[in-house]
Amino acid sequence: MTSDPLAPLVDIVIPTWNRAHLIVGAIRAALEQSWWNIRVTVIDDASTDATEDAVRCFLADPRFNYIRLLQNLGTANAKNAGLLLTAGDAVTFHDSDDIPHRDKVLHQVRVLTAQDIGADDCLNWQLAGKEAGQRLEVSAALTHHELILPDGRRVEIRRDLSLLDDVFPNLQMGAQVPGEWTHINSGLFRADVFRRLGGFEDCIEEDREFRNRLILNGEIVWIVPELLLTKIETPDSLTQSTVSDYDSARRRADRQKVWAKVEVWRENGRVAPVPVDIPTLGVSHVSRPDLLARRDMPVTPATSARVAQVLATVPATGMAAQ
Repeated sequence: MTSDPLAPLVDIVIPTWNRAHLIVGAIRAALEQSWWNIRVTVIDDASTDATEDAVRCFLADPRFNYIRLLQNLGTANAKNAGLLLTAGDAVTFHDSDDIPHRDKVLHQVRVLTAQDIGADDCLNWQLAGKEAGQRLEVSAALTHHELILPDGRRVEIRRDLSLLDDVFPNLQMGAQVPGEWTHINSGLFRADVFRRLGGFEDCIEEDREFRNRLILNGEIVWIVPELLLTKIETPDSLTQSTVSDYDSARRRADRQKVWAKVEVWRENGRVAPVPVDIPTLGVSHVSRPDLLARRDMPVTPATSARVAQVLATVPATGMAAQ
């Protein structure tokens, strides 16, 4: 941690696109988290609806920043933009249709800052590049969550084994939904995780791929057993749209990319970092330029130059709070 290790600044990044009807609830839930040391950043992925108007009521809050991108980058690179333009001690991502429990971040922070977690010698820590008896720092604190499906079903996601579905699919029988990769989406991650592993792969399976990279590279993952998030699937969700649902050609192709990396891991025991590659990153305006900062993480040379340019020339917002 770069500041007080027991009181980390948590970046809550909310990537959004055309969710003006939902974004207010997502921002309010983030700002009302019981963990006090937070900064909420909305990354507007060049929405064409009234998102900009919807966020005006939060502009006076010094913990809130609204960043509007010049062009649509897609979910993965909107998250990467959020990483590149913030520099808190820990990061979590909330979707615009997520409803986090008020104490979600608090629970996760207490796990990340725990000083008494050790590598018990009854486990084979060599597989994770650790030694029995050493003190461990948790890299990611995940939580159980509930899923509200479009047909009205409520599914509690508690199958921790499903985190390994791309490595051991034979352990997944009996799940109510095919896989559990959304488990990673609202995890709280130490900032140095991104320094070691890079950012999100530019695909619609970005959370799933990052989850695998986290686990297969031996990062320490802690799962908080409480249901601390309600995730609502809507007809326009990526997982429900016919263009990008689980049976779509696009998602099938991305799954092949994810599985190819698992094969690489089986051969050499590591998965390579993913440098962020957004050479066209542009920002049309920012509500709080003073909150912008550059995170230390792998990026391509063109992206590094582009981020420096954005930070040096970020336009004044011209937005007024309501």
